[in-house]
Amino acid sequence: MNITRRPEWLQKKISPVAHADMERLLGDLQLHTVCQEAHCPNISECFRQRQATFLILGKLCTRLCSFCNVTKQTPLPVDPAEPGRVAAAVQRLKLIHVVVTSPTRDDLADGGSAHYGATVAAIRLASPETAIELLVPDFAGSAEAVGGVVAAQPDILGHNLETVPRLYSIRSGADYRRSLGVLQSVRRMDPAMKTKSGLMLGLGETEDELFQVLEDLRRVDCTYLSMGQYLAPSRSHHPVQEFVSPETFDRYRERALAMGFAHVESGPYVRSSYHAEQYGAGTAHARIPGVPGD
Repeated sequence: MNITRRPEWLQKKISPVAHADMERLLGDLQLHTVCQEAHCPNISECFRQRQATFLILGKLCTRLCSFCNVTKQTPLPVDPAEPGRVAAAVQRLKLIHVVVTSPTRDDLADGGSAHYGATVAAIRLASPETAIELLVPDFAGSAEAVGGVVAAQPDILGHNLETVPRLYSIRSGADYRRSLGVLQSVRRMDPAMKTKSGLMLGLGETEDELFQVLEDLRRVDCTYLSMGQYLAPSRSHHPVQEFVSPETFDRYRERALAMGFAHVESGPYVRSSYHAEQYGAGTAHARIPGVPGD
């Protein structure tokens, strides 16, 4: 089944006019955002508010997931100056909360873990009051790489499960248990660190399968959760199987909160970093010792 006609609740307009200032700033600093690369439907809303999710380690991915618009090619070498440019953007935008993510870099020995750490350090130096959220890949299951990003002490450390185990064929090179293990490892390494995961709905999952994933996430003590509607970037991507109603998203949010998640964003247009500043509301940053400005 391939559903293409969107219901009335999925008619958000994208306005290129709202992008101009942000795109100039990003161009000046030679930075990429997942907002642009993934063709996020929230781009006009977020760019108008001078918010962006930074995509470090280039914009090319070593995996070819059938739901994602990020390009799969051989990536370029790591740019050691990139963390400083991200920090400059955070400072110029006066962000109170920043989300940093990357494509999967299986070509790197540490999966890019050290570059994430350098980015956190640069942001802390340039904008010490900004809360930092990292959304990381699975690092091919490397505990050492996960430990590297935990040692960087972001305020929130996220890794998306994306979908239910039965549909993991859409996640090229990924493994459901390995992804759960990333979140579990973070909590074992630092029980105080807030973790976060995200799910796309409408890929063909059943309600029972979804609730089992929520239980699995709570078993590894995942703190925060996002759930949003999957929208195929093109006809060549995995087709949408269902448009989930706003009322159903609301019901799922209540179910997840009752299971113990500290904060849940659930709705058709919710994405991993959408309304990211509302998760935790800045409570995590104060606990980090030795941060400049504390």
